[in-house]
Amino acid sequence: MRRFIALAAAALLAAGLLTGCGGGAAGSSIKRPQVESEELQFQAPAEGDPIAIFNTSAGEVRAVLYPDVAPMAVENFTRLAQEGYYNGTSFHRIVSGFVVQGGDASGSGTTGSTIWNNNPYPKEISDQLHHYSGALCAAFSPDESVSGLSQFYFVQSLPEKLDDSLRTQMEEAGVRTEVIEAYDAAGGLPYLDYTDTVFGQIYEGMDVVDTLAQSEVDENGKPLEDVLLNSVTISTYGAADPAPASGSDGASASSQASSAAQSTPQSASQSTSQTE
Repeated sequence: MRRFIALAAAALLAAGLLTGCGGGAAGSSIKRPQVESEELQFQAPAEGDPIAIFNTSAGEVRAVLYPDVAPMAVENFTRLAQEGYYNGTSFHRIVSGFVVQGGDASGSGTTGSTIWNNNPYPKEISDQLHHYSGALCAAFSPDESVSGLSQFYFVQSLPEKLDDSLRTQMEEAGVRTEVIEAYDAAGGLPYLDYTDTVFGQIYEGMDVVDTLAQSEVDENGKPLEDVLLNSVTISTYGAADPAPASGSDGASASSQASSAAQSTPQSASQSTSQTE
């Protein structure tokens, strides 16, 4: 496992999750396959599971949350959302084929907040949750002053099979076969599994994330025009949609609760979005 973590660190230096350079990778339509896996993130949400509804400038994204696995990350995110912290903010860093990141009310990507007097909270690493495509993750950085705060990202990696070298590295590191096969089927960022906290998974609206990922950005991945997060609403799976928290600038979540309640995890279901 140490070898894989070392490889992960090297990959992070190249990718620069929070502070490095990024740009939009152009491509054709993104077709995400149906993934059959026993891994938690590929299971349909159960009635009453906590969910987050993201109302963005490109449409709506829904993610199931995992408070039993990442309790602090979920608590911080949900309470900030209920207080309206995320409403009217922007996605400050977008790297197509990698991540769509937001959660900093300043819009700079250099600050954030927590419900604990703005003190950071620790990473919550678990073999139950991984950085598969569509994962909702709390962003951490080597700079502790911006780690463990309100920033989050969606994993927007392409559904590409693992190359032989990475598969071998994961096998030698002791990564479970089920995890390797899930990464191979869905795509993802396995080198982030020991650096950040996964606390949710998109089950509807991955096509919206793919659209957000095609925004025109500068050399640091910052969109040239604001890409907005109008509101984040916390609810439960299968419930009627509540009104979004105050401060959402008039944005509202979709009223199609009944259809949403019947959907399956988006990362495990086929969706198509046009890219530039």
